[in-house]
Parts: sequence; C-alpha cells; structure tokens
Amino acid sequence: MNKRLFVLLSVLVVASLALSACGGGGGGAAKTIKIATQSPLSGDQSVVGVDIKRGAELGLEQMSGALTEMGFKVELAPFDDQANPDTGVANAKQIVSDPAILCVVGHYNSGVQIPSSEEYHNAGLANVSPANTNPKVTTRGYLEVNRIVGRDDVQGVVGAQFAAKQGMKTAFVVHDKTAYGQGIAEFFKQEAEKQGIEVLGFEGTEEKANFDALLSPILAANPDVVYFGGMFSQAAVMFKQAREKGYMGMFLSDDGFDSSDAAKIAGQTLLDGAGTYYSTVSGPAAVYPDTAKFIADFKAKYNSDPQPFAAQGYDSMGICLKAIEAAAKAKNGEMPTRAEVAKAIRELKDYKGITGTVTFNSIGDPVVAKYFVIQVGSADPAKWPENPIVETLDIAPPAP
Repeated sequence: MNKRLFVLLSVLVVASLALSACGGGGGGAAKTIKIATQSPLSGDQSVVGVDIKRGAELGLEQMSGALTEMGFKVELAPFDDQANPDTGVANAKQIVSDPAILCVVGHYNSGVQIPSSEEYHNAGLANVSPANTNPKVTTRGYLEVNRIVGRDDVQGVVGAQFAAKQGMKTAFVVHDKTAYGQGIAEFFKQEAEKQGIEVLGFEGTEEKANFDALLSPILAANPDVVYFGGMFSQAAVMFKQAREKGYMGMFLSDDGFDSSDAAKIAGQTLLDGAGTYYSTVSGPAAVYPDTAKFIADFKAKYNSDPQPFAAQGYDSMGICLKAIEAAAKAKNGEMPTRAEVAKAIRELKDYKGITGTVTFNSIGDPVVAKYFVIQVGSADPAKWPENPIVETLDIAPPAP
C-alpha cells in the first residue's frame, strides 16, 4: 500500500513539474509575448520581404527593454507569406491560434494583407503594416488594422501629376492584376486623364518572362510614358524588353518597383531614353533624419544596406512594442489582451519613429504621410539607395 502511494505521489510530482515547464503553472513561459511578421521571405520579392522582417527583428532587439524589465520574454515569430494570398491566410490562421502573439508586423503586398487581415480582425489581433498601400487596407474600418505609410489613391495621383509636370501627353498603363497593382494603375489613369494626358491603353498581365504580346501595341502606340502598376520583378523585365525593342519614352512605376533587384534585372536600360521614375511611400532609409543609427546597426548585423521598407518594419515593430507596454502598464504589469493592445495602438499619439512621427486617424491611416518621386540614377544595384529624389510631398489621407 505504501509503495503504491509512493509511486502515485511520484507521478503527480513529475506531472506537476512538466505542467510548470509547459507554462501551465504561470511560470516564465506564461509571460512570453510574441510579435509576428509576415512578408515574402522566399521567391522573387524576398529581397524586400526579408528586410522588412530584419527591420522588425532589429526593432524588437533594441526596443523591447521596457517589457523585459516588466518580466516579459519578447520573441519574434517570422512567417513567409511568399507574396501569395493563400499562403498569407494560412499563416494568419496559424498566427491567431497562438495566444502569445499580440501583434503582427506585415505585409509587403496589399493583395496578401487584405485577406490575411480578415483573420486578424476576427481574432482581435492588432496588425501594423509597414508597406501596404491599397485603400481597402484601412477603409474596412477595422480597429485592429493600421499602416504607417500612405495610400494608393494618393500615390497614383502623385505619379500622374508628376507625369503631367514632365510634359507627358500620352500614356500606356499596365498592371499586374493584383489588388495593389491594378488599384494604383486605376488611380494613375483617372488622374492622368484629369491632367489632360491621353491614355492609349490599359492592360493587365501576369506574364513574367516574355512581354512580346503586350509590347506590340505599346510600341505601335509609342506613348510618351509607360506606367506599370505592380512589382519590380515584372516591371523591370518588361521595361528592359521594351528598351531592347526600341522604346525610348519615359518609364514610370510605383513603390512596388522600389528594389535594388530592379537594377539587377534591367541595368542600363532603366537609364536609357527618357529614363525611369517611380513614386513611393518609402524613401531610401537615408532620406529620413533619424535613421543613421538604424542604417549602421542594420549593416553591422546583416552585412548589407537596408532595402526599402526595412526602416518602416523597424517603426511598425516599435509601435507594437510601445502599445503592448502601455497596455501592460495599465494592468499593473499583467499580460494585456489582444483587444487592449489593438486599442492602445490606435490611441498612440505622436509616436516618434525613425521614419517620422505617427498618429493614426479613426481608421488606422497616418494623419499625414510622405510621398516621394525618385529617378533611377545608376545601373549598379549597390547604388540603388542613392537614386535621386525628384519630389517629396506631405499629404493627408482622404477623409475617413
């Protein structure tokens, strides 16, 4: 009888220790906070997506001290959305199922962010976007969804007005059939026509290698400017092939074009003829007055200069951390809920990030956003961050 009792007590002790190790006893693991990232970590857009994750990772390392002092362990949970909506949604389901995740930094593609953020919204999980520009990101009015950059219904207008100021009279507009690319192309087309630019064609394509079928009508029309709404991995190939076939007009694109891989793909052809320009909501990291330390630290850690949106990844992480800290302090150091974190993010005022000061309006847009028009200045991918800025604009979003 005593032997059986001893065995039973031993089993109970072992079970108790195992439960405690798993966090069931309220030990260290129960105090773990995770912040997820979603961006393309593989595939042809990974050059930007990886640096969004790296920017967020550096931000977590440098700005989680206040939470650590409160007794929390703060971890990064990176996810590869592969620039694919289905993958992003599958990841989002996995993310929301982990109760330790209190905030998400991401995505790169609006077409991935929009369906993925439906999952975040349903779970009450906060999402701070460093890069998504389609209006629908915020116009759904979800408390959980915020972005620190501008919108395509402004960015498309900025591009069209720039083209008009450069004396462009005719344009041919191409897009990649995604929510992002088609959306910004439509905003460009609408404003171009208002500016008196004749739009000679408006075509969508998913082609990535041989653009002959699309280039035939473009070359026949010979527009002053060819506008591409979409990503560098397509646009740079199309621009290169157009130059090689004799088109010498202006190329103009959006912030999806902003990657050093564009120069790696198209090289000198981007500088030929009337040159290549792109609008963006994210200037080179060096253009912001408070990014010098970030650039130095990033280069020391990752042995490369930050790609576009890496600094915004850093700031998005900073906003997540600051809001979690505020929510935890309001509960005397206890673990905040997702709802409390989402509310704290929206209530942040004048958050001082390295890319600017952020205050969100009632739907999660920054009350003022920066827009840039940049010219490709070198065929050398290493010199992409030195591309000259032609225009810098501070513009408020459309009224909610």
